[in-house]
Amino acid sequence: SPNGSTIAAEAAGATVVAASLRNHTAVARWLAERGYGSAERPVAVVAAGERWPDGSLRPALEDLLGAGAVLAGLRAAGPHLLTPEATAAAVLWSATEDPVAALQGCDSGRELYEYGFPQDVAVAAETDSSTTVPVLVDGAFQEAP
Repeated sequence: SPNGSTIAAEAAGATVVAASLRNHTAVARWLAERGYGSAERPVAVVAAGERWPDGSLRPALEDLLGAGAVLAGLRAAGPHLLTPEATAAAVLWSATEDPVAALQGCDSGRELYEYGFPQDVAVAAETDSSTTVPVLVDGAFQEAP
């Protein structure tokens, strides 16, 4: 997404990993194996959202659910320090009984259906369909070793 790309580019010097519902378990495992989410290696999980035409932030349920899925996985992997906001996102993910229905019914999903792109919603809802962990290296995402 344009907003996610901008945030990733601005995080120069940090380890940037791209996550979604499609790879959330792989990303959480990768982070936990490297000690992220601890006092020594804090992690920021950003539900990027998008921008309205006027440039203001447009929160996106799909991004919040993706962030929550990663955080729930990180929490399940062992003792990790989650802020109240991170805990809330993880709980939201855990309480979402039907992620496909949630994505189809949210603003972004309905908009994609109206524009004739229902397949984009279906692909976004493919939970854990990928084990790839994309890490930003020199301005481009590469599969983590």
